[in-house]
Amino acid sequence: MTGTLANPLAARDHARAMEGTVVESMPVLPPVAGDLPAGVGADDLLWEETIAAGGYATRRLLRGTRLRLIDLKGDACASLNVFNAEMPTERLNVADTVKVQWNAYLGQGKLLLSDMGRVLLSILEDGAGTHDTFCGTSNAATNTAKYGEGRNSGAYPNGRDRFLLGAAKHGLGRRDVHPCVNLFKGTRIEEDGTITPQVGPYEPGRSVVLRAEMDVIVVIANCPHVLDPREDWTVTPLRASAWRGPVTPEDDAVRTATPEGLRAFLNVEDYFRR
Repeated sequence: MTGTLANPLAARDHARAMEGTVVESMPVLPPVAGDLPAGVGADDLLWEETIAAGGYATRRLLRGTRLRLIDLKGDACASLNVFNAEMPTERLNVADTVKVQWNAYLGQGKLLLSDMGRVLLSILEDGAGTHDTFCGTSNAATNTAKYGEGRNSGAYPNGRDRFLLGAAKHGLGRRDVHPCVNLFKGTRIEEDGTITPQVGPYEPGRSVVLRAEMDVIVVIANCPHVLDPREDWTVTPLRASAWRGPVTPEDDAVRTATPEGLRAFLNVEDYFRR
């Protein structure tokens, strides 16, 4: 045995020598960003991280927090699981998100609803326009069938296993990983029922800004869309930034846009009235 394997002190010295190393896909601590919206101060920034191709990230966000996701190079796929941070048995329900709003296509002003009729996140800004509420994410079996390998630790990680890693950081397990929405990669349902994927690649820099309407846990997996027709496993980095913001006021345009949406907001307000 030689080098760091034979000498624990050499291993320690090597590890300490890595201090200050910066790679693209890592959390920035303390968070720093040079492109915050007007009126948002540096002290309001809570989270700044670039999620690698095939990577994942998770965070607990307080009510009112804004979460901005940026498709840095035009080929990211932000698969999103969301939980009520106080009671994680309440979580994103994609079917209710679609049927309550009478619309399966997410965009500015749309809501992500829980299985208890409350708004978890609302979409304040949408510079992408290509999202998916139909297909969920990939798993080990789909990746193995398509790419020849799909292990979590392999060259072609899948979205479900990335969700499992993120959920585990909050004490959640396999049964807690639920159907997700995909941001930046879309699908359209044709008149004959065919699902047409809209996976790009697109122009770099498209972004989505969401607002937390409850205290939430978000888990983001950045893996190729399960219906991506390309033979190669293809995805690019995704940037996440979050900053403090006010709780949604009663006259907010998103809150009052539809009777169904207003009811979901009222359910949130009743929950916090306890």
